[in-house]
Order: sequence, then structure tokens, then C-alpha cells
Amino acid sequence: MRLVMMMRGGMKARLGWARLVAVRSFHERTVAVSLADRRMEISTGKLARFADGCAVVRLGETSVMVTAVSKTKPATAQFMPLVVDYRQKAAAAGRIPTNYLRRELGTTDSEILTSRLIDRSIRPLFPAGYFYDTQVLCNILAADGVNDPDVLAINGASAALALSDIPWNGPIGAVRVGLVDGEFLLNPTRSEMSSSKLNLVIAGAPSSHVVMMEAAAENVLQQDFSHAVKLGIKHTQQIIQVIQQLSREMKISKRTPARLFTAAPEMLEYTRQLASDKIYAVFTDFTHDKVSRDEAVNKIRLETEEHIRERFPLSEPFEVVEAFSSVSREVFRNLVLNEYRRCDGRDLTSLRNISCEVDIFKPLHGSALFQRGQTQVLCSVTFDSLESSMKTDVITTALSGVKDKNFMLHYEFPPYATNEIGRVGGMNRRELGHGSSSMASVCGGSLALMDAGVPISSAVAGVAIGLVSKANPEKASEIQDYRLLTDILGIEDYNGDMDFKMAGSSKGITALQADVKIPGLPLKIVMEAIQQATVAKREILGIMNKVISQPRSSRKENGPLVENVKVPLSRRALFVGPGGFNLRRLQAETGVTISQVDEETFSVFAPSPGAMSEVQELIRGICRDDQEQQLEFGAVYTATVTEIRDIGVMVKLYPNMSPVLLHNSQLDHKRIKHPSALGLELGQQIQVKYFGRDPTDGRMRLSRKVLQSPAAALVRTLSDRHSISVGATGEPSPDS
Repeated sequence: MRLVMMMRGGMKARLGWARLVAVRSFHERTVAVSLADRRMEISTGKLARFADGCAVVRLGETSVMVTAVSKTKPATAQFMPLVVDYRQKAAAAGRIPTNYLRRELGTTDSEILTSRLIDRSIRPLFPAGYFYDTQVLCNILAADGVNDPDVLAINGASAALALSDIPWNGPIGAVRVGLVDGEFLLNPTRSEMSSSKLNLVIAGAPSSHVVMMEAAAENVLQQDFSHAVKLGIKHTQQIIQVIQQLSREMKISKRTPARLFTAAPEMLEYTRQLASDKIYAVFTDFTHDKVSRDEAVNKIRLETEEHIRERFPLSEPFEVVEAFSSVSREVFRNLVLNEYRRCDGRDLTSLRNISCEVDIFKPLHGSALFQRGQTQVLCSVTFDSLESSMKTDVITTALSGVKDKNFMLHYEFPPYATNEIGRVGGMNRRELGHGSSSMASVCGGSLALMDAGVPISSAVAGVAIGLVSKANPEKASEIQDYRLLTDILGIEDYNGDMDFKMAGSSKGITALQADVKIPGLPLKIVMEAIQQATVAKREILGIMNKVISQPRSSRKENGPLVENVKVPLSRRALFVGPGGFNLRRLQAETGVTISQVDEETFSVFAPSPGAMSEVQELIRGICRDDQEQQLEFGAVYTATVTEIRDIGVMVKLYPNMSPVLLHNSQLDHKRIKHPSALGLELGQQIQVKYFGRDPTDGRMRLSRKVLQSPAAALVRTLSDRHSISVGATGEPSPDS
């Protein structure tokens, strides 16, 4: 029996050991890449094993886990239903959420912007017609406060998709490039980024193609920016190679979708015969504006789709829609590629007509209207106190080091802007990052800031560059021919391959965002786009400078004011009030913001000169007290009792004085629980001694006790305690 038990135990241990080895040898894999002498690790197989793909990316002590899952049944939507969710976990930064539930709740602006960054990096590499619900989730596992997790999340999404069976033409790699003291830094730390003139995040595809770019800069020269792009792309190739190596080790094979949602060739050919000439006529009629062109194309669409359904009665709705869209896109692209013509009559590098106005509404601190073609952007500037700055949540502060923001841009794209009806209010993910008129917003915002007298170093203009390309028939990843378009229309963005937005001043580049719709752009095209945008930017700045070329030397007459006021220590308690009540009431009545600078100085922010005049008059009334200035320290005054409280009496030394508390402890030498013990009544006059103001809280110090004889007080106390009754002869009465 003992031998059998031992054998069973030995078999169990041996099988368990064999199973553990198999898990480690088959599932867990880690690869590493050195980027500027810093090691970045990508691992898979340990976490989230039920996901289609999972990867953990680590740099320093910051780790991000990314999972990818895609359904095997097609979605009902007629587009790629990709959802990217990036979440900053409180535990990763060693914090607990501060909401009342102590749970992770809604997404922050930072999380949404990073989610969009990842989305734009991976979306172009999904196969055309792949309409299957796909979700990419990014969770920060640990944050060291040194290395930013957003770039790690892009690489994690690339690895998770590459290590899954989801059809995807990756991988990609992503790096951040900084510029400190003329030196380019790769994946700089948070402290290094605080002094960097450039914050460029770039994602690259194989063959050194650019798939996504986003940058903020401080007037970086064009040649320096171009060098940063080339440096970043060079290092993205190293990341791509290690992900490919990991994929080969895991022996990944991609699933074959049940179907790709594209129109059948015979349906496309029939649609060309029906609609090509009609669509061409609309696109070459330069009298059309956006609305009339859309209406004309939509009329052709309805007629064509009806004929298609008659010819192909078994066709699905998406096939009919896709057939017309494909032919319409084909006609548009051929017009640009072969005839160098655009649907509004411009040549490839011309701008639309531009007009500018400033100081549109006099009561506003700053305002401007920028119009480019039919696109209008109305911008306004509002000043407020520093206390109104946006305070970031504790998680964002721990991860990024940013505690508050005192400059904010709010972008809105209401439904009436495109003659539509929709929900008003709130904010969607698109409005947070950018919108269809984002570059016009840059121009209008710059004009409004200068109109408000904000001392910006130079005006800034923005422009969008588009691309129409033709792929090499033999190798789809290569571009055979292309045309770059300056200042693109909405239809050119929709039917084109790129929305390359760049903003800058006359000194250099300040921002860039590239949305690429094809699997990658050669560096040659990127460099040409930067150059073409630079030329257009200078032309726009010339138009803007004719309206206003520099910030106003002084703010507008109705602009906000900030002044310091002195509140004497003797009046501070009255000015602030119990628990700050008087101060809050003063701010509510006048609309100003008041903050304390030191013991006697308060800073007052007023949104207009009228509000400042009003609050100054009120403060002068509070601080006016000529009689108190005549009070002498140590002098005795006659005070009038105005109120009796449990803890003492309220008294006045002169009629227009605010009542002051004379505490029970200062009424008499003996200890009393209520002023009635001394027979004090309302309106009674008592003698008190004045000891000035308390240096800590500004309260007036008065005392009645110091004027009372301690011996007399002691006799009265004993008399009260023993109840001695004295007769006329001076002897105690018999009752005693």
C-alpha cells in the first residue's frame, strides 16, 4: 500500500512538472530591442491567454499590457468597426481613485487622445473590406513616472495584433523623438521632455514607411523636423524586426475571413457603364459648391443604385452602396492623377479664398473669424484667474507630472455646420482631438489671441495636405504614382489617401498630425508634404498679417484686470467672514475671484473694469474705519452690550463698529458658564480695556476682567459659595 501511494505521488509530481515545462517552453516568449542604449522588452504568453493576441511591453519600470480580440462573424456596419481603449489604472501609479466609489470611472482627455493615437497607427493596415468587430484594450500595469506609457501602448497593440490570427498587415513600430539643446533624444524621459522643443510620436511600417505622425513643437526648423522624422523611422524598423521574430517563434498563422466586404467585379463594371460619365461631369463642373456637388452626386447615386438592384436582384445592400462609392472614388482619383484637376477648379497647390476679421464682438476679451472657402471658424478668447486653471486628476499627475493647465482650447463641431441635425452638448472623441476644420481653427485661434493682446511670440497658421496615389500592380505596398494636394476639401479627404495637417509660424513648425489611409508612406512623400505645407503656411500668414500682424500692445478696454488690494489686519476678519462666508458672497455678487497673497494683501481678478470698480468700492467700505484708528492701546473705553451668547457678550465701542465678542473668560476673574451670572443685560454699558488686534487672526482684543479687583472678586466668590447672611449688628444671623 505504501509503495502504491508513493508511486501515485511520484507520478503526480512528474506529470505536474512536465506540464509546467510545456507551458513555459511553448507559451512564454520575450524579445528585446535596444533603443539609444535603453532596453525595451516585448513579451507574450503569460497573461490574457484567451485573447486572440496579447503582448506586454516594458521600458524601465513602466509596463503596458495590450490585448486584441476580433469576432469571426461580420458586423452589420459598413466600415471597419475597430475600437481602441487605452486606460490609465490608478494602481499602476500607486494611487487609489478619489471618486466616492474608489473605482475607475470615465475616461480622461489624455486616455481618449492616446486611444486615437493608437487607432490611427493600426487602422490603415487592416485588409480592405474587413468588417469584423475588433477591440484593442491597453492597460497600464505599472508606471515608474519616468517613461511615458503611450508609445509602449502603440508597440503593444502592434505586437498583440501580429501575435494573433487576426488578419492584419503589420507589424508597426513606434518611438518618441525629443529635441533638447540641439540634440535629438529617442524615447526621452519625462524630465527630459520638460525641456524638449519637440514632442514627435511616429509609427513606422516595414520598408521605412510612415503610417502615423503626431507632433508638438516650439518653432522647430523644417530641416530639423525632417531629420527627426528620419531618425524616428530608422528606429521603428528595429521594433518591427523583433516583433516579426517573436511572431515567427510563435508560428502565427492568420485566419481567413468568411468574406471581405467588397463589390463583385461584374457589379463594378456595370456601375462604371452607368455612372462614370455622369460623375465626371459633376466633378468637372466648377460652378458647384460643397452642397450642390453633394446633391448632384447623391441624385446620380439613387438612380444608379436602383438600376444595380434591378440587374443584380440577389445583391446585398452593402454591395450596391460599395459599388457606387468605388466608382465615384475611382473617377475622382483619375481626375487628379491623370488630368491634374480638382473638383473646385484649383490647381494642385492653390489655396482656397481666405478672409479674416478680428474684434468681432466688443464685449469679448478677444475674437476672430477665419474663413477659407466655405469653411468658417469663429474663435473667442476668455481670460480668467489662475485659480480657475484645470486641475488634472491624481493619476494623470502621477503619470505625466502635469498638475494643472492654464491654457485650454475647446473645439466644437455643431451639426448645423454641415446642414445636419444631431445631438448638441457633451463631447465626442473626434472633437477632443481634431476636426474637419482643425487647421482653420489654428488660424482663427491665433488671430483671436492677438486680438486679445496675449503676447504670443508669432502668428501661427495651419494647412492640410492631401494625397492621391496609385499602387504598383505588382507590389501593392509600393506607390507607383501620386499627387499632393494643398488645402484639401472634405471630398478630397474622403476619397484621398492622407490628411497631413501641419501648423507653424514664420520661424518653424509648431504642430503636425498625419492621418494615413494606406499601409504606409515613403519618406520621400512625407518630406515633399512638409515642404508643400511650409509654402502654403507662409502664404496664409501673409493674408493673416494684413488683418493683425502682432498682439495688441494693451488689452481691450473691456478686458480683465488683476490688482492687489490691502486689507488692514484689523478688518481682515470682517472681510473674510466666518469660514470665508463674506469673501464668497463678495465674489458671487461681483463675479470676481479673490485669493490671498500674504497677511494683508489680496489679489483680485475681475473679468471687466466695471466689475473691478464695483469690488474696489465694496472693499473700501469694509476697510473704512476711522474711529478704530483713534483707539489707544491699553486705554479704557465704555462698551455697549449688543448681544448675549453662551460663550460671552457682543459689544461695541462706538456706534458704527461691528460687534466684537467679549468672551466669558475676559468678563470676570471668576469662572462663569453664562454672562447672566454677572447680571449683564442688553444695552448695558460696561468698562473694557483695549489691547489692539490679534496678530494671527486680526480679532479685536478686549477685557473687562483686568479692570476688576481680584480681592473683591474672591470675596464675592466666597460669599456666593457659603451663602453667609450678615445682620445689622455685623454678627451672623441665627439662621446661619
